Amino acid sequence: MPETKTYTGGCHCGRVRYEVATDLAMVMECNCSHCSKRGLLLTFVTPDKFKPVAGDGGLTDYQFNKKMIHHLMCPDCGIESFARGKAPDGKEMVAINVRCLDGVDLTALSPTPFHGRDM
Repeated sequence: MPETKTYTGGCHCGRVRYEVATDLAMVMECNCSHCSKRGLLLTFVTPDKFKPVAGDGGLTDYQFNKKMIHHLMCPDCGIESFARGKAPDGKEMVAINVRCLDGVDLTALSPTPFHGRDM
């Protein structure tokens, strides 16, 4: 059974920091042009499971295609450690870049392919 844990995470330079409660049982590897070029591994949480700690203001917001997702990057180091958007059902979601979570063994994960390029 998946175990929900609270993780800390953030960007490369440390300006952006947050806490997130998630179980990492479902990690997605999207092949859309943005995610594949940035090498994102994603897990999704509702906003109540995400707590900004530092640097949430002043992020660079990039949107493309249908402009449904706010890809938020640190203005100093350029890392996208999380994004905000809506699920297909319209529910607010936060996409967490699992590569930006502290202490996660990425080799222990089994990412599920998602064909975002087809959308």
